[in-house]
Amino acid sequence: MIPEDRLLQIVERFQFLEAKMSDGANGADIAALAREYSELKPVVTQIESWQQLRRDIVDAQEMLADPDMKALAQEELPELSARLPEVEHALQLALLPRDAADTRPAILEIRPGTGGDEAALFAADLLRMYQRYAEAKGWRVEIIEEQATELGGIKEVIAQIKGENVFARLKYESGVHRVQRVPSTESGGRIHTSAATVAVLPEAEGVDIQIDANDLRIDTMRASGAGGQHVNTTDSAVRITHIPSGIVVTSSQKSQHRNREIAMEVLKTRLYDLERQRQHDARSADRAAQVGSGDRSERIRTYNFPQGRMTDHRINFTLYKLDQVMQGDLDEVIDALTADAQARMLAEMEA
Repeated sequence: MIPEDRLLQIVERFQFLEAKMSDGANGADIAALAREYSELKPVVTQIESWQQLRRDIVDAQEMLADPDMKALAQEELPELSARLPEVEHALQLALLPRDAADTRPAILEIRPGTGGDEAALFAADLLRMYQRYAEAKGWRVEIIEEQATELGGIKEVIAQIKGENVFARLKYESGVHRVQRVPSTESGGRIHTSAATVAVLPEAEGVDIQIDANDLRIDTMRASGAGGQHVNTTDSAVRITHIPSGIVVTSSQKSQHRNREIAMEVLKTRLYDLERQRQHDARSADRAAQVGSGDRSERIRTYNFPQGRMTDHRINFTLYKLDQVMQGDLDEVIDALTADAQARMLAEMEA
């Protein structure tokens, strides 16, 4: 059932924003108006498509009474009526509540789990997979913190990803990623199972989190860089500890000033994520059963190299093109996860 009163409110709000922007606003006002306008525009487009189709159906039905137009109406009416469910479904999806963080940049964190050196190598593979996906999307990836192993694996990596709808596309990646393959360090050809954890957090904005300076302990350290790459080390690395939450953030780029900025951005993002999780827990007692819950302990995906198979366990979705997936071809699985989440939301709204 399409709530027509709500459609009217959306269209009126869109028209108000359009007029307000034409009149001219300044500073933060115009930025906020433009953001809301761009979010509503695709919704209004779907509303107009649905309304136009319904008018076309009514017109065709009226033409049946006209002997001269009856044949044309009989030809057009079935086609128009067949399109209606598809257009209604698209409108229902457009009307679903949006996650306010969907349009934001994201912080990506990857750490090896069980599996020793092989887990660290897999963590490095996952980083390259996301970097290639970001490159295909035109996003920018900045490595904030990276600790490498001697074999080329990763002990930990934190990256900032900026671009359009980054969090919307990557938010279902959080969880435990499992790999089944013969490690390069395995001489007997045995298949090993290892894992790495991925966390994708929406980047906080200044208005989201206010931090009391008295709650912070800021330490300056000697930076060793990723895998000991910086031979001539300097006291540039910055570690910030948020005392109330116990969260510790480190940035070890070459500029100490930039390190403070980066570390504060990551700290705000983690505190914002904690608040989002708290609100989500309060809203949903069935959180563990939901796709994209963000539960870092949830095993979400298996990458089976001998079979060339990737399986997402949350929606029982399997692709037999693992090579392409590891090269960053993630749209098919992300689209499937998004569609599943939308279907769940529709079902909840209709219940």
